[in-house]
Amino acid sequence: MTALFDLTGKVALVAGGGRGIGEAIALGLADAGADIAIAARTPGDIDSVAAAVTERGRRSAAIQLDVSKVDELEPAVDRVVDELGEIDILFNVAGINIRKPATELAEEEFDQVMDVNFKGAYFLSQQVGKRMIARGKGGKIVNIASLTTGMGLPKITVYTGSKGALGQLTKGLAVEWAEHDIQVNALAPGFVATALNSHLWENEEFNTWILDRTPAHRVGTPEDMVGTALFLAAPASDFVTGQVIYVDGGIMAGSVWPL
Repeated sequence: MTALFDLTGKVALVAGGGRGIGEAIALGLADAGADIAIAARTPGDIDSVAAAVTERGRRSAAIQLDVSKVDELEPAVDRVVDELGEIDILFNVAGINIRKPATELAEEEFDQVMDVNFKGAYFLSQQVGKRMIARGKGGKIVNIASLTTGMGLPKITVYTGSKGALGQLTKGLAVEWAEHDIQVNALAPGFVATALNSHLWENEEFNTWILDRTPAHRVGTPEDMVGTALFLAAPASDFVTGQVIYVDGGIMAGSVWPL
């Protein structure tokens, strides 16, 4: 591991790190030397990921947290600091989606998605960011965005709105906190197969639709996100901030046309 990608001695908080992309990122950061706090709503998920971090020879903390509840955020951050030390790296991975036509979406469903995907990321970044500023040693904040940060897809309009807002939040925080040597970026996955959405890939029509629109002609995996996540968390990206990086098999590069 070169110094540019070495996270030895760093503490990372991965909110939404109990499964899927968050789990893969948490373990990837641990492999690079970081101690990891895994925060999520489900105790079983965070406990298993924390155990896997420990097996890699790193310190871990399992934090039960619903990021949509702002009053839980500060105590969660305090607990991470108490158990592992000051936070150097924050990943905002937690997210939910509700698939429904815009004409049918209820207000409570709107609030549910926005509270997790945007409000939670905003106020957790606030809690971690102010400690980074006070500490004076810089830091890394990485938001998990989406294809919908830069494009529209049908029947997920509130999700699209939340991820678009997350992309703009990334830029705003990057500009505001650059003077404190805090880099804020976003990683935007393409279509990624996880246990949570496995039912989608079992639909042959949907699977064909995705593959036809992905130049790499395959669905991504959580592990495909780890390299970019590590880059954004490591010294290698110290002059990179305010960016949304798409890890999508080429979807955002342009349309796929038949020969």
